[in-house]
Amino acid sequence: MRISPRETMSLAMQAVWTRKFRSALTILGVVIGIMTVVTVASLLTGLRKSIVDFFQEFGPDSIFVAKVSGDPSGQNAPPKERKRRPLRRETGAYLKNTVRTVKDVSAVLYMNPAAGQILSAKVPGYESDDINFAGSTANSFELTPRELSQGRVFTAQEEERGARVAVLGSSLADALFPAGDGVGKTILIDGTEYQVLGVFAPAKGGFFGENGLDRQVVIPFETMHLRYPQSDNYFFTAVAWPGQRADAVEEVRAAMRKYRQIERGKEDDFSISTADSIIENFDRITGMIVLISIAISAIGLLVGGIGVMNIMLVSVTERTREIGVRKAIGARRFDIIFQFLGEAVALTGAGGIIGIILSILITLLLNLLLPALPSEVPIWAVVTGFGVSVAVGIFFGVWPAVQASRLDPVEALRYE
Repeated sequence: MRISPRETMSLAMQAVWTRKFRSALTILGVVIGIMTVVTVASLLTGLRKSIVDFFQEFGPDSIFVAKVSGDPSGQNAPPKERKRRPLRRETGAYLKNTVRTVKDVSAVLYMNPAAGQILSAKVPGYESDDINFAGSTANSFELTPRELSQGRVFTAQEEERGARVAVLGSSLADALFPAGDGVGKTILIDGTEYQVLGVFAPAKGGFFGENGLDRQVVIPFETMHLRYPQSDNYFFTAVAWPGQRADAVEEVRAAMRKYRQIERGKEDDFSISTADSIIENFDRITGMIVLISIAISAIGLLVGGIGVMNIMLVSVTERTREIGVRKAIGARRFDIIFQFLGEAVALTGAGGIIGIILSILITLLLNLLLPALPSEVPIWAVVTGFGVSVAVGIFFGVWPAVQASRLDPVEALRYE
């Protein structure tokens, strides 16, 4: 008499379901391990998508030149980079005139408050100290276009004469003008009034779900320079001709080293980056985070796998007579192995499914409670998580299954 694989698998599932509480405790480590990996992958995937969207607004041919790496305002720069010589105002014109692969260069001058100083934007009845204050050249709106929800941006003529005008980020405009009527009105920043010309549409992407551009007050570059002549935190965006960005990066670096008289063999005392290079750096960092989460999860999976092996060995002992009866009526060694291996896979597979479901619920909850922290469950993490859970069942279930198949049917039937 032959036992069909379908009947064998049915017996395996029935055995798992009969001992529900014990099965749940056995797979707890698998659940925790899979849940950790999928949740971390979801958070990092959502964050990466947000950062990619953020840099797409700057265009694919943009090259960023600054004193320090990271945040353009330089507020969170490494101490070593803060000691670098500041860039000069004339750097943008120099790059535009000397680098043949660069079409144009825009400049931004950031005003960073002094220690203990709180910079705020005020209007009658409302005030916000969560602002990013910058002066920009008028051509920046052509080189890296940003969508407007209201009004207009300032012109080159307004920049040249140092007009006291401003364009606001969407979040700041909502905070200062809840009724949405900010265009044409004035705001007060550090004792100076600026007329609001326009409001930017919400920017895409950002870091940890927040885009600093939405809190920005942009005034003409010349106005910022006249108002804060001591500021030297320049940030330049060089836009290469289409298809020449790779060459432009090397030419900009060579031009900057010559301009700043850096000797051969010494490292750059400035930062050059592109959207791709920043995303690559992010991927390297998140890759380490994923490896750490996998290492932590591996402990849970190991504990869960050992628990499965232990329970399956106990199950083989408890069901010795059952194994003898099955062998007596024609079950082959393969049938016994398939049955017990099926039980192990069913246990860990169920643990993987539960872990995936919990990670999806956690992701949805985080999106609801912390919208500034983007998260998105990637399909690859779900498939990999389930695959790993099944693999754990196979790896740790083989030995108990083989032990069960080796039982002598006569001795098994005599077992009490």
